[in-house]
Amino acid sequence: MSLRIYNTLSRVLETFTPLEPGRVRMYVCGMTVYDLCHLGHARAMVAFDVVQRWLKCTGFDVTYVRNVTDIDDKIIKRALENGESIRSLTDRMVAALHQDADALGIERPTYEPRATDHVPAMLKLIGQLQHKGLAYQSGDGDVNFAVRKFEGYGKLSGKSLDELRAGERVAVDDGKTDPLDFVLWKSAKPSEPADAKWDSLYGAGRPGWHIECSAMCGELLGQTVDIHGGGADLQFPHHENEIAQSEGANGQALARFWMHNGFVTRDNEKMSKSLGNFFTIREILARFDAETLRFFIVRAHYRSALNYSDVHLEDARQSLKRLYTALDAVHPQALDIDWNDPFSARFKAAMDEDFGTPEAVAVLFDLASEVNRSRSVALAGLLKALGACLGLLQQDPKGYLQSGAGLSEADIAQRISARAAAKASKNFAEADRIRQELLTLGIVLKDSAAGTSWEVAK
Repeated sequence: MSLRIYNTLSRVLETFTPLEPGRVRMYVCGMTVYDLCHLGHARAMVAFDVVQRWLKCTGFDVTYVRNVTDIDDKIIKRALENGESIRSLTDRMVAALHQDADALGIERPTYEPRATDHVPAMLKLIGQLQHKGLAYQSGDGDVNFAVRKFEGYGKLSGKSLDELRAGERVAVDDGKTDPLDFVLWKSAKPSEPADAKWDSLYGAGRPGWHIECSAMCGELLGQTVDIHGGGADLQFPHHENEIAQSEGANGQALARFWMHNGFVTRDNEKMSKSLGNFFTIREILARFDAETLRFFIVRAHYRSALNYSDVHLEDARQSLKRLYTALDAVHPQALDIDWNDPFSARFKAAMDEDFGTPEAVAVLFDLASEVNRSRSVALAGLLKALGACLGLLQQDPKGYLQSGAGLSEADIAQRISARAAAKASKNFAEADRIRQELLTLGIVLKDSAAGTSWEVAK
């Protein structure tokens, strides 16, 4: 069976064939780094980590680009509030992003470009659009994209220009010739710090959000990529505007397949910072181990809504322990997967149908049941190998099961780091809370002049 992917652009499942046989070029929109990553970010990172893992498991050479937006109004505002430079803020947040992603077992992308390193490419793309009559500079210095001059605007989101006009909230007198137009280059404001400005033919300023991804995608992967992805909230306007910019400048399709992961909800309401009902990854990892969180995300289909609750996380933790219990009984080594094996074939059929992780996880449980019955080292090795395709079941089973909550070494190290930061800021109550929490989970901390070490409680 060939891989089929739901293409948001065509709104149907399509058989996937890359532009270049055996090679996949994938671009996923990453985070705007002004704060810690939340569960919605984790959902997107895990979803596309599974995509790239499965492509590699089935023989593709994958070049995966996930960008970092490190210049933005929110970043400038937060840096000013903190009294620090933009680079200082974004460096800290990128480091935190990596810590969270590493804890969740998310493989680093092939390239992780920062927007500020690609401003010349953005200016070049803006120049191409202006040359083609698709961009204009307004009286306030901003350079805008002329939406009505790009034929086909709205094809990804399914929105017509009349629908967009009916819902517009932008006044024409802000310098745009049409409220639907969006900014490509933002003229610098006097109040903005020096590191928020770049010199250009359009004057001092900075790029708009949408042009960043068009430029980085094109520069690193070429004018047309095989897969372009991100969260469902990016479908409009971000991805719609990327299409307009890239295809307006180059006359070629930006992506052959568009993929969007579903929202994270809490009590069936979309989780978001604006609603104040979100959790950071670190807040969740203070109560649940990282692999449990990953398993919670993976066992839902990437396009479905993911409803958060502690009850669902606890169920995920107990389910994951069942799989590790099967491995602990046999102590296997991962082996090369024989895709003709009945379990492997079922797993592959599930994943080849738009990355059907719920069905693939069901195969893992069937396989675990057979391992428990037969004590087969070969089947246990297959369970471990198939789990690796999803980024699961790679820890030492006994260590996972004995650590109470199944904390990995990365989980424990993250908590020790948080405790050290709390002590440094003289928040001794928080430091004591972390120590007690780890003790409850079966981890004993030992402080010494050389630092803090740990061991599993006897």
